[in-house]
Amino acid sequence: MNIEFITKDDLRRIENLLGEIKGLIKPGQGQSKQWLKSYEVRKLLNISPGTLQNLRVNGTLRYTKIGGLLYYKLEDIEKLLEGNSK
Repeated sequence: MNIEFITKDDLRRIENLLGEIKGLIKPGQGQSKQWLKSYEVRKLLNISPGTLQNLRVNGTLRYTKIGGLLYYKLEDIEKLLEGNSK
């Protein structure tokens, strides 16, 4: 049985990430950016390309491939972050 503790620093980091996600929403527009490219997700989550690939492979983060580009729903990323904060 593995026990994981969430520290105050972890909560601050999650709060910062959620703030960055909210920053992707452009003010003055009724709609936010719904789809992010791989480089945007990596920058937002501060992860490497390999880590993002692992999230795709193990089904943690859903994606859509159009042509040669991978897109991720902002909603799915928010759910991932909220799920890790519990």
